Amino acid sequence: MTIKTVTENRKARHEYHILETYEAGIALKGTEVKSLRAGKASLQDSFARVENAELMLYNMHISPYEQGNQFNHEPKRVRRLLMHKQEIMRLLGKTREKGLALIPLKVYFKNGLAKVELALARGKKLYDRREDIASRDARREMDRAMKERSRKY
Repeated sequence: MTIKTVTENRKARHEYHILETYEAGIALKGTEVKSLRAGKASLQDSFARVENAELMLYNMHISPYEQGNQFNHEPKRVRRLLMHKQEIMRLLGKTREKGLALIPLKVYFKNGLAKVELALARGKKLYDRREDIASRDARREMDRAMKERSRKY
């Protein structure tokens, strides 16, 4: 199984508590696939939503293919995500009742097919983000102190 990561949404892990992750396929046009293979995509500010029993991905930017002609795609068009109907309905229930969001974490090719890793996530409050930064800094300081201590002996 070969996996080639195209793009990641690093900001998502800072702004959301990730509860569950799912894998979904993406319905793409020809020039979009070629642009993705070239790594010309961005997940910044993108999100997914269930509409009419279908999972849709919004604000994902795929740059137009350079060798494309009039058949080139629109960069920020709404794209359909491919999942089983039962999974989509379960996600619909969770996003409606608990106030959770569907955030794409990364886009990758798995065995030649374009996939999106979706996260069921809850937004972090400002104090949560500050707490995470403080704990990361404290962990870094402890590691430095341990390293210094081990050098002395």
